[in-house]
Amino acid sequence: MSSLWEKVRRTLPSSEVEFVLDFSEKVDQSVIFLLNKAKQLLYSDEKTAECLQTSEAILDYSWEKLNTGTWRDVDKEWRRVYSFGCLYKAASLCQTEAPGNVYQALKICDMGLLMGASIMDNILGRVVKVLVNEKAVKKRSTEEEEKESFKIKKQKTECWLLPDIRPDVEVLKIHKPSMEHFRKKFLIPEQPIIIEGIIEHWPAFKEHQWSIKYLREVAGCRTVPVELGLRYTDEEWSQTLMTVNDFIDKHIINQEKYGIGYLAQHQLFDQVPELKQDIRIPDYCCLGKGDEEEITINAWIGPAGTISPIHQDPQQNFLAQVVGRKYIRLYSPDETERLYPHKTQLLSNTSQVQVENPDLDQFPDFANATFQECILYPGEVLFIPRSYWHYVRSLDISFSVSFWWS
Repeated sequence: MSSLWEKVRRTLPSSEVEFVLDFSEKVDQSVIFLLNKAKQLLYSDEKTAECLQTSEAILDYSWEKLNTGTWRDVDKEWRRVYSFGCLYKAASLCQTEAPGNVYQALKICDMGLLMGASIMDNILGRVVKVLVNEKAVKKRSTEEEEKESFKIKKQKTECWLLPDIRPDVEVLKIHKPSMEHFRKKFLIPEQPIIIEGIIEHWPAFKEHQWSIKYLREVAGCRTVPVELGLRYTDEEWSQTLMTVNDFIDKHIINQEKYGIGYLAQHQLFDQVPELKQDIRIPDYCCLGKGDEEEITINAWIGPAGTISPIHQDPQQNFLAQVVGRKYIRLYSPDETERLYPHKTQLLSNTSQVQVENPDLDQFPDFANATFQECILYPGEVLFIPRSYWHYVRSLDISFSVSFWWS
């Protein structure tokens, strides 16, 4: 028995009897049979190849269910089946010490966390915790880090277009306002404001200072969704899955070869709890109607030059800047007609206009749209009221966190 399997085995129920499978009639009986068969094989400790083969059959079948129709119509039961298939396959891979098995197991666990549903009190997360502590996963050569450091320093010297901020339209800044002051002056009247002095205590600025190196250390081998392309309205824009290390290597370090890539997702903090422990929900969110669990926390990590077209979100937003700078332009919902939103339902919250290079022949009224703008620096938090239109361009390698709340 491999030492890795011994550690993974301790995350599982102590006996096959305690490993309970409970599915509704929505799941085919043939799949229930495979799930039970894989469970028996897993606890036998001697039929690794057969368990692996059975788990792959479960994954193939459930993957088809996950990719039939729209995502919102996928029944949670089939997402749970997929997660169990990932658990069985990852555990089987850990039973032998073949080269690369730990990386494969980690990837399949991440697929379960991304595409499946939580099972057995987040057992996939607990298996991941075992896997990321393996020496093979933690190891990174000093030579590679030195090469990376040189390339990042070179990027920082490149001159990205820095807009001149007009004083008459610049977003105002305020230092740590009281709850009541923020509520009366900004939340109720729905006025954007930059708040200073409320996130410097985050571990992300202190004992766990966020950087490319730190991101590699805590999440390098994790598989995450990545957006590829300058802006999501471009025809060539796409999404893919890759490890954080690959994302950094291709789209931050070697951006000139592979193009713009952006890590933007709300699941990163669930996948990598170490990163979530480095941030704090702003106290002002308690002025909302929902509970803390209803706040959506998003990670936004990408190179200089990344653009979010003018768009609006249905919730209040605190955009916290941790690393790098961002140029942001804001338009009131009153300016909607002058921003020419896409006519399709899918992109109705997004403008057709390219803010810094507008086609005024096609969109003449855009020239008359009033706006506010700012450069958001590390340690600052921008309050973006719900439905406020906003355009964002990263001026440096940027790490941001947004908090969407009602």
